[in-house]
Amino acid sequence: MSGMHADLLERHRRVMPSWLSLYYDEPIELVSGHGARVLDGEGNEYLDFFGGILTTMTGYDVPEVVDAIRSQAGKMLHSSTLYLIRPMVELAERIAGLSTIPDAKVFFVGSGTEANEAALLLCSTARRSNQVLALRNSYHGRSFAAMSVTGNRSWSASSLSPLRVSYLHNGDRYRSPFGDLDDASLNAVCAADLRNVLETTTSGDVACLIAEPIQGVGGFVVPPDGFFGALKQVLDEHGILFVSDEVQTGWGRTGEHFWGFEAHGIVPDLVTFAKGLGNGMAIGGVVGRPELLDSVHASSISTFGGNPLASTAALANLEYLLENDLQANAAKVGELLIAGLRFLLGRTGIVGDVRGKGLMIGVELVGPGTNAPAPAAATAVLEQARMRGLLVGKGGLYGNTLRIAPPLCLTVEDASAGLDALVASIEHVDAAWSAAGEVR
Repeated sequence: MSGMHADLLERHRRVMPSWLSLYYDEPIELVSGHGARVLDGEGNEYLDFFGGILTTMTGYDVPEVVDAIRSQAGKMLHSSTLYLIRPMVELAERIAGLSTIPDAKVFFVGSGTEANEAALLLCSTARRSNQVLALRNSYHGRSFAAMSVTGNRSWSASSLSPLRVSYLHNGDRYRSPFGDLDDASLNAVCAADLRNVLETTTSGDVACLIAEPIQGVGGFVVPPDGFFGALKQVLDEHGILFVSDEVQTGWGRTGEHFWGFEAHGIVPDLVTFAKGLGNGMAIGGVVGRPELLDSVHASSISTFGGNPLASTAALANLEYLLENDLQANAAKVGELLIAGLRFLLGRTGIVGDVRGKGLMIGVELVGPGTNAPAPAAATAVLEQARMRGLLVGKGGLYGNTLRIAPPLCLTVEDASAGLDALVASIEHVDAAWSAAGEVR
């Protein structure tokens, strides 16, 4: 490795912590982009099928968003919530109206982690309980409380917790012990398990269940439609609140709905959001029932949350998404990608499962002829894809799932080109592994 990237990598290693992950044997710097395409620091172009971890939602260099940022930056970057902030109020009004929650209120923060922290604070305050339910294989952020409701060992840096957490089955069709059941039966079994958990691992008065409609870091695990509807029936019997973590599933990414929870016939008590709303600007928040947002009776502010620059950018980005119906595009282009990737099932030994909705697609890789997780295969495919001009992500409990989540502006032409590159990369790795005859 030589050149600009090598020099930057050396500097990175001197000043950044060793646990700060970098993709690729030879890490790259992304310096500019347009639509769903980016350039690295050495002039190489890539199709971006990961969008800054599902954050570049409407695409790179969107004029309407860039112009809004420039205009606001020329007037004021920051004032704090001790003062009225017009774009924050306008953005809150828009999000409250889209939330499906009657008379909703909104609190803005700087990230998805902070949004989930805020939701946990609101629920534990309103219910006067530190008992929380979460899903196995979940991920809700890097902070103390958010990490404590993360049911994924590889992302749990500490066993210490301010909460008492009980974990539920996540409805994983591929690896769940109930995966062979039909949808209705799987939902019923998991609801019955929830009843058992409440009776055996809690002392009652549970504050909330926090859950991702599709598990993001967990490898884009998609439970059956109606799964959370079945769970919420049990929650409602006990007065337990439901928090839908839409940090990755929100804003139409799943194609079929604007929010992930809508596939389950429910209205949550709180919805958390971040990532795609700012299209790269740091903003997150929680929207929900007004009595819950008003339940904190101590003085509080948000220094950075809802600042004029981030709110202006987010509002312009949201309006662009709605005016151009990028949700419909996600459904159309996502169907093309999912169909093309499912073609590999049974034709390649390392593709164990293809799942997803819209432009949120997971490809789980396994040892040939087994369902043993193959994280090395995922790493190899990432390298092959980069060599073919395509950037994808990876995740899952075992690090063996390819995560495909392009900007929602992805065209049919770019989707087809990216699909060709990804299929070729998977087939290349599959051929090498099959020839070796090993489970790695």
